[in-house]
Amino acid sequence: MLLASEFIQYLGREIVKRLHPHILETSNPVSGAQVLASIIEEELAVEDRLNEEVREILAQYADYMRREGVSYQEMFRRIKNQMVKERKVIRASGRDTGDGMKLSRDKITDISHKLITAVRKERYFRLKKEPNDVRLEMVRVITDLLGIEEKVDRAARAKIRSQKRDIPEGSEEWDLLHKRYYAEELKRFGIDLASR
Repeated sequence: MLLASEFIQYLGREIVKRLHPHILETSNPVSGAQVLASIIEEELAVEDRLNEEVREILAQYADYMRREGVSYQEMFRRIKNQMVKERKVIRASGRDTGDGMKLSRDKITDISHKLITAVRKERYFRLKKEPNDVRLEMVRVITDLLGIEEKVDRAARAKIRSQKRDIPEGSEEWDLLHKRYYAEELKRFGIDLASR
């Protein structure tokens, strides 16, 4: 997934915290934040499931691709692009669409529409402004937090690259270092993913 589950939970809490009580009132901030986080997580999981489907398709043709010298990455990209068009999936990755953040502007907008729909149905929430004004405020909060997350991720990656020896991305050591440096950088910005 593009964002860690802990960060998605933090996003849900921050949306509630920053919008309550002047824009979006909630009778149960903890449950409300969980509702929002679960919607965000589900939306990001759509592309993960699509990627897994593409991997399964390509696994069936692995021998053929090897024999013919077909690039796995190129075939992955082609099949995924075709499935994205057919299923009308909005790409989650901002880098795929030229956006600087991990999530594309289109995906953030799509998520905000789903969040506002859920908020209007949930008993925990009461809108204090027009639905679209609340939705736009959600977009602003998500965008602000993703901007910080991007800086944190870049700083963590830079710390790993500054090691005396090369640590390949995806290795267990890289993952452990990234997790540690990522947490350190979050604290520098005053973000504690564990807090409720």
